Amino acid sequence: MKALGAGTLEKMRSRLEEPVAYKISLGDSEIALNPLINTTIKVEYTGKIFCIECDRKTNKSFNQGYCYPCFQKLQEYFTCLIHPEKCRCNSGDCLQDHIIYLANSSGLKVGITRATQVPTRWIDQGATQALAIMRVRSRLQSGILEVMFKEYVADKTNWRGMLKGVANPLNLNHEASLLINKCRNQIKEYEEEFGSFGISILNGIDAVEITYPIEKYPEKVISYNFDKEPEIEDKLVGIKGQYLVFEHGVINLRKYTGYEMRLSC
Repeated sequence: MKALGAGTLEKMRSRLEEPVAYKISLGDSEIALNPLINTTIKVEYTGKIFCIECDRKTNKSFNQGYCYPCFQKLQEYFTCLIHPEKCRCNSGDCLQDHIIYLANSSGLKVGITRATQVPTRWIDQGATQALAIMRVRSRLQSGILEVMFKEYVADKTNWRGMLKGVANPLNLNHEASLLINKCRNQIKEYEEEFGSFGISILNGIDAVEITYPIEKYPEKVISYNFDKEPEIEDKLVGIKGQYLVFEHGVINLRKYTGYEMRLSC
């Protein structure tokens, strides 16, 4: 097999095209993945893990790429990611504009992301449709609104369902209108609390349609695990979200951020 690259794995980079264009970063190497679909590739884990924050070698990865000291140091940030409605940060990413959105990956869900992460966040979740419905000034505000909306709409992606096929199309503009009407009184209260410029309902926006470079969906979703099986050699049949889809299994590459890998075909 021909070596394509080696180094510490980063999250796959994506660009919204038709279909989505993917690249993988291994150290200094950046490899386009779409041309490798329908090709047998080999991905090897060398047994080494490096923290994506401080670059020190670590025996175990925490929260997708961190050594334990960095994980502890950044615990407040991770708490914001999991429970944004409890965010108490006074600077950084948490004080950027955030988007509340509806997405269709394996069914309707509500989510939040920094405005700068649109549409990357939608692609990472494997959404085939997505629509920004509100804009706020901080992560705390977006978390409060998400908690309100998830009384009526799921806030999790069924990743197995997402990998089994294309979700049934939805009219996201219609779903957004229904959802906002259900929460109209609460939204008005938050508008008064956050101020006239703190919260905006987004109107007149079309849903984004997303297609992925995938030739074949698995009938049964079986996951590869580099910690148990450090070498994978299989035919790549597609990419969706942060998953490589092979003929005989799937793998969530983001889970192994910081792992040292070799890629060949």
